[in-house]
Amino acid sequence: HFGAWHPVRGDLCPMARVSQMFDPLNRVSVDAIIASKDQGGRELACSHLRKLTVHDLALLDRGYACFWLFTLILSVRANFCARMPVHWKSVKKFLKSRKSQQTILLRPSLQSRNKCLELGLDLKPLRLRLIRVELTSGETEVLMTSLLDTNRYPHEIFSELYHQRWFVEEDFKTLKCWIEVENFTGKSVLSVYQDFHARILAKNLTSMLSFQTRKRIEQDHQHCQYRYQVNFAYALSAAKSALPLLFTRSTKTLKRLLTSLLALIIKTTEPIRPDRNYDRNSKRKRLFHACYKPIG
Repeated sequence: HFGAWHPVRGDLCPMARVSQMFDPLNRVSVDAIIASKDQGGRELACSHLRKLTVHDLALLDRGYACFWLFTLILSVRANFCARMPVHWKSVKKFLKSRKSQQTILLRPSLQSRNKCLELGLDLKPLRLRLIRVELTSGETEVLMTSLLDTNRYPHEIFSELYHQRWFVEEDFKTLKCWIEVENFTGKSVLSVYQDFHARILAKNLTSMLSFQTRKRIEQDHQHCQYRYQVNFAYALSAAKSALPLLFTRSTKTLKRLLTSLLALIIKTTEPIRPDRNYDRNSKRKRLFHACYKPIG
């Protein structure tokens, strides 16, 4: 149903593709899809865009950069900020200019023209803005955005803005390593769909519960050296057995349950140590992937 991977050795391995639209400020999955691996990330992103509303801002990694997807986002009156591949002609020219920012007209390639015609999108060139960001590693990052107002959206905000996309990577780590989303309870197609969406729901509910504790945690640690946050791995473990009860117990019981659960989450926190950076340890390549601990 989902397709299969063809390894160099051994039998075919069932393989699906997972994609999600993630809210990095509230740490919840707005939309999540598990589909055939034959569907590309950009095609799955089209489905996510149905959840975009007016004036939303989509942060996109380099793999999503293309004219037709930008046009599709703008067609629903939303905005975007995307990291750009360095092989684009407009990006190469911008890097050579050494400017910190520049407004350009982006025209569709032949492939993008065909995709726009298929989707019924406008083919007119897009007026967009290129932003140069110098990373602490010495690497130069180029962002392309539809936010053209330099007074309202100055160059200085874009480094921190795009850094918010890192929480997407952290969420995939949570799904794969702590929640073990690939550890399905059955082999049928229905089992896979049910397990996947149930675990996304459980993660979102835990995030919503954790959000309620932020002010209390800030008050309890206001005199500490670092800011503190919820230990989300522990919160997932604590909420794992309690979440099903949210749908089966009376309101009175739910209040007691939620109060106890929030108190438990507040007790287990971890410090936020900003700007930590470690050099890569180039050891011999492992024959397996070192994994984070599951939530149990």
